[in-house]
Amino acid sequence: MSVTILLVIATVIASIYAWRDQTLRNKWIHNPYYANRNKEYHRLLTSGFIHADYLHLFFNMYALYLFGGVVEQYFAVFFGSKAILAFLGLYVLGIIVANLPDFVKYKDSIGFNSLGASGGVSAVVFCSVILNPMMELMIFPIPIAMPGYIFAVIYVAYSIFMEKKQMNNVNHMAHLWGGLWGVVFILLLEPSSLSRFIEQIRLPF
Repeated sequence: MSVTILLVIATVIASIYAWRDQTLRNKWIHNPYYANRNKEYHRLLTSGFIHADYLHLFFNMYALYLFGGVVEQYFAVFFGSKAILAFLGLYVLGIIVANLPDFVKYKDSIGFNSLGASGGVSAVVFCSVILNPMMELMIFPIPIAMPGYIFAVIYVAYSIFMEKKQMNNVNHMAHLWGGLWGVVFILLLEPSSLSRFIEQIRLPF
C-alpha cells in the first residue's frame, strides 16, 4: 500500500475521531498561544491530521490522493530506497512549515486556532505540478479536463477566497505556504525539475 493511501486513511480516522472527542481536538488543533506558552509544539503537526468538517476533509484528501501517487512514482525514480522518507519529509514538513508563519504571528493571541492538512497537501500538489505540469485533471463538478498547473492556480485562488471569508478555523493561507515548500523541496533535491517544468508548459504554444 502506498504512503499516500496510508496518510489518507490515518487522516480520515483522526479527523472523525476528533469530531467525536472535543478534548482530543483541542489538544491537537494549532493554537500558537498554547503551543508557545506550554511548549506544545506537537500542535504544528497534529493539527494537520484533523479537519473542520467532511467537505474540508474530502477536498484535502481528494487532492492528496490525486497528486500523491504521482509524486511517489517520481520519488521512486529519483531517490530509490529513500523515496518513502523523501515523501514523508515533503508532506510532514509541509504541514509544519505552513503553520510556522501563524505560530510567529499569533503566539500571543489566545483566540487563534487552525486545523487541516492544507500545508502538507499543497506541498504534494505543487511538487507534483513541478514534476508533471501537463497531467490532466478534472475538478468535480466541472466536466472539463485541465493541466495540473491550471488546477494548482485554481487551488491557490480558492485558498485566497476562503481566507478572506474567514468563516471557520481552516487555515487556508497554509495552502500557499505549503505549496511554496513543495516547490522549494523538489528544486533543492532535484534541481533539474525546473528546466523540465518550463519545457513542458511551453509545449502547447
